[in-house]
Amino acid sequence: MVHTEKGTDMPKMKSKSAVKKRFRLTASGKLKRHHCNASHLLTKKNAKRKRHLRASEIVHANMHRKIRRLLVA
Repeated sequence: MVHTEKGTDMPKMKSKSAVKKRFRLTASGKLKRHHCNASHLLTKKNAKRKRHLRASEIVHANMHRKIRRLLVA
């Protein structure tokens, strides 16, 4: 809690730990994420699909505001 001479204020806002683990901010301010479906059951997926799943992807613009609010709380 933050203490002032008047008393105690509201506690500081915390970022969501789950969001911190899943998203990264790029230098230009965009959000980067990893693909799902790349951790197990890989024998049935072809090489091209697995190669594309390794690459990161930029989060769609519609989700930016919602994710940034959780990330930079």
